[in-house]
Amino acid sequence: MNEAGAIGTAALEAATDVHRALYEAGATCATAESLTGGLIGAHLTAVPGTSATYRGGLVTYATDAKVSLLGVPTELLIEHGAVHPDVAFHMAVGARRALRADFAVAVTGVAGPDSQDGEPVGTVFAAVAGPDSHTRVERFRFTGDRAGIRYHTVEGALRLLRTAVRGSEAGSTRY
Repeated sequence: MNEAGAIGTAALEAATDVHRALYEAGATCATAESLTGGLIGAHLTAVPGTSATYRGGLVTYATDAKVSLLGVPTELLIEHGAVHPDVAFHMAVGARRALRADFAVAVTGVAGPDSQDGEPVGTVFAAVAGPDSHTRVERFRFTGDRAGIRYHTVEGALRLLRTAVRGSEAGSTRY
């Protein structure tokens, strides 16, 4: 199996784990995606039975879509750009609210080929918003080509979501 196939398999396994954790918790999730362009939602919906746990997703690739659909503050985007931990935070909170889900995972970052907002290629911020205002943000640094970075992002975001659903490190913030 090539690297892309291995990454895709790992992401699908992560989606299956998320669905199982959500189902066991009686919870739902939503997604807000930028650099992955819907890949997280695609992996979640590849799992049979996920209609019981996945509410839907918003692909907000454009900066103004992050503002209008997810409520990311315009001032934050002007000051820091779209690749910032606080942007991921607001994206997750906005997706959870908009789709009325128990949890939401959001990603923003740089898949390449060029750096963006002062961040190098491979920089990704993922956030999970959950019940009781618990939100966790994590910074990832991935290497590889554009496709590899996007698939690593899917896997990392899904693992972060699974951890949040299972209650580990609730309320923590790292970046």
